[in-house]
Amino acid sequence: MLITNEFEVTHPVDTVWAFFNDIPQVAKCLPGTELTDDLGNDTYQGRVAIRMGPVRMQFTGKAQIKERDAAARRIVVDAAGADEAGRGQAAMLLTATLSATPRGGTRVGASLDLQLSGAAAQFGRGMVADVTTVLLRDFGANLQARVDAISRGLDPDRVGAPKSASGFAIGLRALRMALGRVLRRFFLPYEPSRV
Repeated sequence: MLITNEFEVTHPVDTVWAFFNDIPQVAKCLPGTELTDDLGNDTYQGRVAIRMGPVRMQFTGKAQIKERDAAARRIVVDAAGADEAGRGQAAMLLTATLSATPRGGTRVGASLDLQLSGAAAQFGRGMVADVTTVLLRDFGANLQARVDAISRGLDPDRVGAPKSASGFAIGLRALRMALGRVLRRFFLPYEPSRV
């Protein structure tokens, strides 16, 4: 499934691009993610843990930078992993593109082609998309905080670790998004089709 999202940070695009080239720092922005080894050649081993209600899944796998285009401010990451309990697999191709905003900040556009199998696939497209949107929003907030700390000469690890991917909090926020969609459909004025 293809999921797209975008967010803004207040720092200039050159600053954010430099941050995106420090993959261990970028990984620290995504809740539930831990890099465990730098395998060289832009390849990393790690794990991603997420909890959705009573189900906790922890994927172990590899991520590789497939493309890094400084002129276009675009990075492509190919990642795949398996749940440590053997309940499923996940693969994703993430494309992040940075562009300058009129106010001097940076817009980060993310396109995520996500493939799930096993228990993770049973949540359904809408729920997975909502949870991914919540995680990307958290990623944006954490990225802003870490770049803020670095620009002020502070240790970004001391400004607070990213929140863990808590099932209750993520599920609640995803449920709010789903209810918002339903209510918007329900309350939108009816317009008969014109023939």
